[in-house]
Amino acid sequence: MKRDEIRDVILEIIQDIDEDAEVEAMKADQPLRDQFDLDSMDFLDIVMELRKRYKLQIPEADYPELATLDSCVNYLEPRLQLTA
Repeated sequence: MKRDEIRDVILEIIQDIDEDAEVEAMKADQPLRDQFDLDSMDFLDIVMELRKRYKLQIPEADYPELATLDSCVNYLEPRLQLTA
C-alpha cells in the first residue's frame, strides 16, 4: 500500500469509530487521541480493525508508534508492504 492509501484507511477507521470526527482539520503530527477525543477503547478499536482488515499483529509495546497519523503511516507502511 502507498502512504496516501494507508492514511486514508486510518482516517476511515477513525470516522467509523467517531462519526463526528473532523478529519479534514486534523494535524498529521499531533496525537490522534487529543484531536479526536479518543479513549483507550477507541484506540484498541483502531488496532483491532487493522488486525481484521490486514491480518496485522501489532504488539502492545508498539502502540506508542500509532500516536499520530504520521507515525501510524510510518509504522504501517513497511508492514503492509509485506502483506501485499
